[in-house]
Amino acid sequence: MNRLLHLDRTLDELDPPRWAPPGADATRLARRVHELRRIPLGAFTPADLRTLLTQQVAPTHVLPLAVRLLLQEPMLDAYFYEGDLLLAAVDTPVAAWALIPDLAAQLRAVIAALPETAVAGLPDGGAEKLDHFVARADIAPPMG
Repeated sequence: MNRLLHLDRTLDELDPPRWAPPGADATRLARRVHELRRIPLGAFTPADLRTLLTQQVAPTHVLPLAVRLLLQEPMLDAYFYEGDLLLAAVDTPVAAWALIPDLAAQLRAVIAALPETAVAGLPDGGAEKLDHFVARADIAPPMG
């Protein structure tokens, strides 16, 4: 299934059940995540994708959108620093990556080709997270 065909739909539609409104005492982040679930996928900004990935909200729908951007600009500064969307993506649980092994392989190739100077500015442990993702054997495209 091509998840990019659903850019006019929301996460509340694609990832049931619909979420109830956030409580009165919800944090700003919780309110934002609830709001993002009601926005069409095609309207997400890189910062929105980063927020949803770091909060592990509907990663099977969000991750392909993020990877599409990362294949073009891997060190994209989504919100906090260059490479923040990339680190959010590689931290996504393997179950979401298992659904898109071809995209995982493409992203691993892009990461492997990054010059060392490009990843040098990542926060502590960032370069190691990228190395770990590139070396993963548990996400592989189907043989054949």
